[in-house]
Amino acid sequence: MKITNETAAVITGGASGLGYATAKALIGQGAKVAIFDVNVENGLKAARELGAVFCEVDVTSEESCLAGFEKARAANGQERILVNCAGGGRAGKTIARDKTTGEITRYATDTFNFVIQLNLIATFRCTTMSAAGMAALEPLEHGERGVITCTASVAAIEGQIGQVAYASAKSGINGMILPAARDMARDGIRINAIMPGLFATPLLMNRPEKVLQALAEQVPFPARLGLPEEYASLVLELVRNSYFNGQSIRLDGAIRMAPR
Repeated sequence: MKITNETAAVITGGASGLGYATAKALIGQGAKVAIFDVNVENGLKAARELGAVFCEVDVTSEESCLAGFEKARAANGQERILVNCAGGGRAGKTIARDKTTGEITRYATDTFNFVIQLNLIATFRCTTMSAAGMAALEPLEHGERGVITCTASVAAIEGQIGQVAYASAKSGINGMILPAARDMARDGIRINAIMPGLFATPLLMNRPEKVLQALAEQVPFPARLGLPEEYASLVLELVRNSYFNGQSIRLDGAIRMAPR
């Protein structure tokens, strides 16, 4: 798909990290971008910096997402590009034993459900809402109407200790990509997922310098954290190269995650 100044895009979680870098990259190519984010302060700041439209959206809420798409489309028109970057995790073992008392606790079902809702269900929700709008558009070259990129994780394949909920959610995203691509093929809508490894996002960069250095040294080459701009670059390629469809692609410097 060619990105022009008529191309509208929606980025969930676009106020920081991977989403912000993606919004910046798409705007740099001329696209009109709407940022969905629950953080109003960061969202408004990002929109001012980039020249984007900010929509306060909680991706775990059906009503909030519907309102966000309505606002984005009123400003920029129906999007042909959706990038799902919103997500997060809450660490915890399936069961854990207290080192002092020996007491055994389990990972709370409500917490597991929250992580699934924030990552998997929210990604599916925004995907279907966006695709329904894309399907009504006039087709472009080769019948293409839109392209969706989802954010999974290498944890989908190599979930570490304490990542039972996060890994489950991200593997669920991978699992929906191929059937969704097949579902939407007749409407000319493509969908892919990116599985980032260790990236220099705000959440990770809050850790101590020694921890960051140790993480970087785990990456075979280049031995550093991934840059959000590198994620954004792959998003651009997935948009522009129309033969990418139904794929879940690692972006990780060849790292393979150890148990902890």
